[in-house]
Amino acid sequence: LRLGEGPQVEPARAERGPPSFEPRDVEDLVDEPKHAPGRAPREVERSRDLGAEGLMLKRADSPYRSGRKKGDWWKWKVDPLTIDAVMIYAQAGSGRRANLFTDFTFAVRDGPPDNETLVPFTKAYSGLTDAEFRKITAWVRKNTLQKFGPVRQVTPYHVFEIAFEGIQASSRHKSGVALRFPRMSRWRHDKPRSEANTMDDLRDMLRAFGGVDP
Repeated sequence: LRLGEGPQVEPARAERGPPSFEPRDVEDLVDEPKHAPGRAPREVERSRDLGAEGLMLKRADSPYRSGRKKGDWWKWKVDPLTIDAVMIYAQAGSGRRANLFTDFTFAVRDGPPDNETLVPFTKAYSGLTDAEFRKITAWVRKNTLQKFGPVRQVTPYHVFEIAFEGIQASSRHKSGVALRFPRMSRWRHDKPRSEANTMDDLRDMLRAFGGVDP
């Protein structure tokens, strides 16, 4: 919006002037002119290396609009990073989920098998279905080890796949890392705690995809 002028309806090209680069056809961005459905453009595959979330395509004559853009602007996000972690703490949600445990703390394994510890590294509260939240809530109530106000320490048994958009070094976290937009992407019923990922795995991901502490 422009103050005092009402909604801006001029196209992006008119606002910014001539582009500083040569416009490219969409076909130039993909692997083949008629690429298979679901195949990511080359630029999407490069986006993580560039510290971006994916590819945004915009029609040159598209106007600026408020809210969610459809039709004129198109976003193709890179697949998230994932890691398998052990749930160690649970906390009740709020609103309509106040009677359910929906906020969880996750840890990865660290150290040799005979002296292994669990290092907390992230929290997540979205990604499960209502049925899964009800199931894990019943389990939490039966497997609470200690209570710390609204937080319950639980038996370190269940493994969840945690998806996230980015990772960076952080001196504010015990694990030394911070994740961007973490969420539960899958309840790994097929994995025991002994097959969850480790701190070494997390450090490898930090070296491969991470940034520095802001």
